[in-house]
Amino acid sequence: MSIEAVGALCFGLVIGWVTYRTLRRSGETVALSNIATVIGAVGGAAVTGLFNSQELFAWYSIGLAGGFFLYLLLAATVLKDVPWLGDGN
Repeated sequence: MSIEAVGALCFGLVIGWVTYRTLRRSGETVALSNIATVIGAVGGAAVTGLFNSQELFAWYSIGLAGGFFLYLLLAATVLKDVPWLGDGN
């Protein structure tokens, strides 16, 4: 599997997770902030497209997925009692 394929897979995982989470959660402010996050991630990917390098997009996507899932792991373990993370509703 090429780095471009891995990057596209990672990008799809993050966008799919945020979209799923947006559709499953209730509350207008949660949905709006999550949609803004998706737009920001897609916008970042669009910027990498200006450089005509599929490898650059792949590394951006891998970094995006790595940061996303690392934060998710930290929020579920180490930071689970921190009030600014919200209660998950």
